[in-house]
Amino acid sequence: MRREFFLPEEDVDFLNSSELEWETIVDGNNRWLLINDFPVPNGYNLSKVTAAIQILSGYPTSQLDMVYFHPDLHRKDNIAIGQANVSQTIGGVIFQRWSRHYQWNPGLHSLATHILAIEEWLKREFDKNPMRVG
Repeated sequence: MRREFFLPEEDVDFLNSSELEWETIVDGNNRWLLINDFPVPNGYNLSKVTAAIQILSGYPTSQLDMVYFHPDLHRKDNIAIGQANVSQTIGGVIFQRWSRHYQWNPGLHSLATHILAIEEWLKREFDKNPMRVG
């Protein structure tokens, strides 16, 4: 696993304790955390993806925002996923951007809370628009 830049110690401890396979890469002027085999709840076309989070300069004071998935996620019932239609190339691989935002509060929010938010976004997709059967 590549470690092209360092994350804060608390983030490394969180990632290692979660047993997620992760790496950090630098692509141009952008720093990315890639989480391989990120679990995806039922209802999507895939059960695991690579999730990418851009780590902005100044993090953890600078916010984490959005998430990017490879390969693209789609609902099995073919209902469109809102704000998930833009592509982003990261390390030569095309990722699907999920544009999701919240108010970042340094000291309260961290990589761990951002990953919890991503898990919630994946679940909430079916809360706001339940799975069609048939």
